[in-house]
Amino acid sequence: MNYEQKENMEQPKILTLDDDFSLIKRFIDGDEAVFAELVKRHKEKVRNIVYLTLSSSNSVDDIAQEVFITVYRHLKSFRFESQFTTWIYRITINKCKDHLRKRNVRRIFLPLSEEEKEPVLESINEDSDIKEIVRSAIATLPDKLKIPLVLKDLEGFSYQEIADTMECEIGTVKSRIFRARESLKKVLKPLEKELM
Repeated sequence: MNYEQKENMEQPKILTLDDDFSLIKRFIDGDEAVFAELVKRHKEKVRNIVYLTLSSSNSVDDIAQEVFITVYRHLKSFRFESQFTTWIYRITINKCKDHLRKRNVRRIFLPLSEEEKEPVLESINEDSDIKEIVRSAIATLPDKLKIPLVLKDLEGFSYQEIADTMECEIGTVKSRIFRARESLKKVLKPLEKELM
């Protein structure tokens, strides 16, 4: 074995987006076992998006599971016109929106609990850490502002990726993120000293 062969064996395999495409092609060709690799690659990102979008950990695993069930059912119709990540994150966002819609409909028919009557930020005490304070503030934003903000500032998506995921124009994404940041500034203004 020469030095070059040995060096190639020792280097870890670098995954690229093309690997998702090759796994999808294998899945379409009947190798359904490769689906586990797709789940493994994207599970944490999907869970993070769900958690940050819903501002709650209660339903994260259930919704992530729904996302992957939907992906499994529709993967054979994937058209390779966009990145797999764009497709799966669009499904994730749509599942989050469905969950929020159902939750809001249920709230119409339920009496308000004491927790729901008080604004989220007023319930924060001195022991809350900064991440929780910001997460609570993000939870107060409307979904159309919260989702692009989470994708951009917390998940590191590009404006183009967010536009593709949300199926809207880049200008719309930038405008919504700007409005979300301005709204957050207003919400967090009373806590400025604690956050500094």
